[in-house]
Amino acid sequence: MVADRGYDARAILELIAAHGGRGHIPTQRDRNVQRSVDPAIYRQRNLVERFFNKLKHFRKIATRYEKSARNYLAAVLMACSRLWARHYESAS
Repeated sequence: MVADRGYDARAILELIAAHGGRGHIPTQRDRNVQRSVDPAIYRQRNLVERFFNKLKHFRKIATRYEKSARNYLAAVLMACSRLWARHYESAS
């Protein structure tokens, strides 16, 4: 489980361990004991977080305009397709 500093709580880490996982969560700066986190794994978390931020720029997604789960999923998939296509289109 990779998460941000906001999820640095002993209860959350124990819950992750109870389910057989390992938490890659950096500690708050004011803690006496600091846990180390692999920078490569934490960098990948940042990529996912930035993608969701780009996805929220689509008004239909951010406001949950579509009320049924099927239509909302279709809107999310269309927005993801547009973001993917924008990434691969030429700059010229």
